Amino acid sequence: QVQLVESGGGLVQAGDSLRLSCGASGRTCENYVTAWFRQAPGAEREFVAGIRWSGGRTFYVDSVKGRFTISRENDRNMVLLQMNSLKPDDTGVYYCSGGHNVRTWMRRDEYDYWGQGTQVTVSA
Repeated sequence: QVQLVESGGGLVQAGDSLRLSCGASGRTCENYVTAWFRQAPGAEREFVAGIRWSGGRTFYVDSVKGRFTISRENDRNMVLLQMNSLKPDDTGVYYCSGGHNVRTWMRRDEYDYWGQGTQVTVSA
């Protein structure tokens, strides 16, 4: 069992930056993936970015490429999401997720664990 705790959300203006953190406790496997999803009001939860713990391979949704960077700190079991040039469309609750057998980054049902979410609000 893995427990995930997010932090770092807040209210910012368009063009600002935020950094989200996801701390993980519990046992993970070599192929473990951590990803960030977000959910805007009235919308489905969507994939934002993911990273594989072994090898560090990353994957991003097109709308955040060049603006967001996902990284990991293995010694602290932590994954970071650096968000730059934020836009109002980036507003939502951001969830950290983890999965042992993720083959398709964007599929929510392939992730085993979820945090409680942190709110990010970007004003125009």
